[in-house]
Amino acid sequence: MGTYVVMSRLTQEGRKTMKSRPQRLKEVNKEINKMGAKVVQQYALLGKYDFINILEAPDNETVVKIMVSLGSRGTLETVTMAAIPVEEFLKAL
Repeated sequence: MGTYVVMSRLTQEGRKTMKSRPQRLKEVNKEINKMGAKVVQQYALLGKYDFINILEAPDNETVVKIMVSLGSRGTLETVTMAAIPVEEFLKAL
């Protein structure tokens, strides 16, 4: 399983949804699980981004599918990065 860091920012529509239905956040996490990834950690942020999520997924293609699906709703914008454990990084050198 690969590890992915997803930084997300709510759009105006996303902020409206979050205010009226805060439980939607947990519903989206369940949808991510159904699409083949797992939310390992999740934090709300103060600053440029609203949330940071650490996901585990079998491959890049799964993450692409999830991010396109979530982004197409118009409620959030994401920046997604593959994370490499430091030991694996050093071994690759």
